[in-house]
Amino acid sequence: MDIILLKNLDKVGRKFDIVKVKDGYGRNFLIPQGLALVANKVNRNNLESFKRQESSKLNKKLDIFKAIAAKLKGQKLTITAKTGTSGKIFGSVTNIQIAQALRDQLDIDIDRRDILLPDDHIKMIGDYVATLDLHPDVDAKVEFSVIPDDPELAKRLAEAAAEAALDAAAEASDDNL
Repeated sequence: MDIILLKNLDKVGRKFDIVKVKDGYGRNFLIPQGLALVANKVNRNNLESFKRQESSKLNKKLDIFKAIAAKLKGQKLTITAKTGTSGKIFGSVTNIQIAQALRDQLDIDIDRRDILLPDDHIKMIGDYVATLDLHPDVDAKVEFSVIPDDPELAKRLAEAAAEAALDAAAEASDDNL
């Protein structure tokens, strides 16, 4: 069954894409939930008007999206996670935690589906940058650090990282001689 998506759906497609799905999934879930329309001749002809309406709505919100991008410039989120002694996270950091941190730390409400992570799931402590898919004309990125929730462990991991950096610098200077 061919359908026209009315929302972005993970593993199915983006808004206004025409995709092929199994008949039962389309008929019993997507269409009754208002997530899709049957891609018949009438709806295909109306697709351009749907796109124009959506584009005009997004253009009205363009100033809001630009303000969000400006507010994010130079800001860095901090996300705490349970970690082992090697710096590996128990579980992972996902776009849900990024959305919650944006809400809590910067008072910015962004849908989790609009946050694109560099990897699907972040499994190590460190610094990362996520991209926000707000509007095609707005390029917004959010920097965040994943740190251990135990301050003692964070201190030990920072000391180990500093020691490793010193060793690497000493090794590099030995190679130059």
